[in-house]
Amino acid sequence: MPGTQLYDSIGATYTATRRTEPRIAAQFWAALGDADTVLNIGAGTGSYEPPDRAVTAVEPSALMRAQRAAGAPPAVAATAGSLPFADQSFDAAMAFATIHHWPDPIAGLREMRRVARRVVVFTHETTDAGWLHRFWLTRDYLPEIGAYRVGRPSLTELASAIGARTEPVPVPWDCVDGFFEAYWRRPEAYLDEGVRRGTSVWTTVGPEAEQRAVRELRADLDSGRWADRNRDLLTLDAAELGLRLLIA
Repeated sequence: MPGTQLYDSIGATYTATRRTEPRIAAQFWAALGDADTVLNIGAGTGSYEPPDRAVTAVEPSALMRAQRAAGAPPAVAATAGSLPFADQSFDAAMAFATIHHWPDPIAGLREMRRVARRVVVFTHETTDAGWLHRFWLTRDYLPEIGAYRVGRPSLTELASAIGARTEPVPVPWDCVDGFFEAYWRRPEAYLDEGVRRGTSVWTTVGPEAEQRAVRELRADLDSGRWADRNRDLLTLDAAELGLRLLIA
């Protein structure tokens, strides 16, 4: 399902489930440097838009645009691959947890580079060590997610396309943004239908894989097997789960 159609379908709960996590926001906003004007691509409901900069938002989903808060910058209906702005129109272009839905991520990154002098993107590493096997939910319960990366550019390829460096983004144990990895120390949260509907991964893998993963996770929580497998996580304040900033 293309990204626009996907979020027109699943995005109704995003104002409740996808809030700005202040510790991640601080790292993200620091990466924007001294930019005064910022283009936010795949802006959604407006989380992570810096409050002290002049923001222009781009969001292709009508449902997501309709949920933007009163007083938030209005969102232009456009896509990353064809931005309706002149070269170097902005000090910085940002994209937060959206690039994995773009039909051509490299083309979108090059468009960001064209319209802005600085680019900051929140994404994830797609190698086995970087994501699939580092996070217990993908490793132990959702092997189907491996097919999700087939044909997609690697983090190295994305970075090379725009000359970006990468920076790890640790996930706090009590992260208030409900993205897929957010509940790594609170596994019972993934049993909540509302939590799952707040991330696109579950729609991507399909209902059979989702139901099986939930069933197996519930059984492992009840038996204590999850705690035995993941005991080393229970005292961590933050986890490194393959989430990255691309900064160019």
